[in-house]
Amino acid sequence: MVENVLYPAYFDATLSRADGRRVPEALAVDDPDVDEVAKAVQQVGYDVIVERDKQYSREGHRDRGRVLVKNPDGDAKNDIVQAAAAYVNALRE
Repeated sequence: MVENVLYPAYFDATLSRADGRRVPEALAVDDPDVDEVAKAVQQVGYDVIVERDKQYSREGHRDRGRVLVKNPDGDAKNDIVQAAAAYVNALRE
């Protein structure tokens, strides 16, 4: 089973792609938290483990946590990130 790691920074509209954002600005949100990301990934259909005391290497000063995604089918990480981004965006509306 493949585990993918997703950080809230991947979905953060305040960050540039160079700073770690992985989704288009249209799907990004301001200051997403690990719980939003976990809920969105679960809505997509994956099991998750939330690790709150972890930090993204590009954001060494912020402990926003991370989400471990259990991916039994070996789906591409980018597909999971893009699908989760749509749900994070919907959760904010």
